[in-house]
Amino acid sequence: MMITWPGKRNELVSIIRMLLVTLTIQFHEMKNAKNTLSPEQQSELLKRIKVRFEKHMNRHEGLSWETVKERLEAHPAKLWSLFEMENTEGEPDVVDFDKKSGVITFFDCAAESPKGRRSTCYDHDAWLARKEHRPEHNAIGMAEEMGIEMLTETQYRFLQGLGEFDTKTSSWLVTPAAIRKLGGAIFGDRRYDHVFTYHNGAQSYYAARGFRGCLKI
Repeated sequence: MMITWPGKRNELVSIIRMLLVTLTIQFHEMKNAKNTLSPEQQSELLKRIKVRFEKHMNRHEGLSWETVKERLEAHPAKLWSLFEMENTEGEPDVVDFDKKSGVITFFDCAAESPKGRRSTCYDHDAWLARKEHRPEHNAIGMAEEMGIEMLTETQYRFLQGLGEFDTKTSSWLVTPAAIRKLGGAIFGDRRYDHVFTYHNGAQSYYAARGFRGCLKI
């Protein structure tokens, strides 16, 4: 025969709930602290973005830096993702501005696939499928951690219309579910002054292939 003490049990449940709430709050505080830039980092980031913005006005004709700066300052939570794009050598720049919503779109505009994101297989499932010689990361997972989205084929071709990119490298692209289901993934590059889209096994990774991201603010 087992004897129970309802009062003690309820007290224990309350303590456990309080601990869970406390741990949840601490987790979010740590996460927010990690994803927050210092005033110095914000200032340096804005300086770099401004220089690039003014150097490549063909990517955003008719848009002023003040408009971009106001949008960035109004959404400080997005600055960390933009910082990560810059920190991994993506050289993010504005490529679109929606006048109706005020949304500004950044793409990675580095001449070649971002150096800090290369040697990555396509996604986590592809990473798990490798039995040996696994890369350190996967492209989809890295994009999610950075708070950005990988470019689609349509977005990639739009970017290529703004200049010449990936003439020596290549970049993973968002892959249609039907292709990914069969184990493949697509990537793009520019060769012979033409933009190509190819396929590879999603598990593959190369020193000259990373991915380009999109950030809407």
